Amino acid sequence: MAHRTTIVIPPGLKERAMDRAKKEGISLGQLVRRSLKKELDTKPKKKGRKTGDPFWDNWIVYDDENWPTDLSSRIDDYLYGGKE
Repeated sequence: MAHRTTIVIPPGLKERAMDRAKKEGISLGQLVRRSLKKELDTKPKKKGRKTGDPFWDNWIVYDDENWPTDLSSRIDDYLYGGKE
C-alpha cells in the first residue's frame, strides 16, 4: 500500500521534472517513484580517501595468478628492463 509523502523541490527542478513527465505521458508522482527506485537500485560507489595523491587514492587491489611474486625486489627490472 502506497503512502502519501510531501517533499520540497526547488522550482527549477520541479519545472524540469514536470516537463519530462509530460513528454513521457506520465504523472510527476510516477516520474519521482521511478527515479527514486532507479537511484536506490543502483549500487553506491565506494568513497575512498581522497588525498590528491594518485598513489594513495588508488585503493584498487588486483589479484592475478600471473603477477610476479618478486615484484617489490625487482621493480626496476620489470619497469625498465633488465635481467629476466
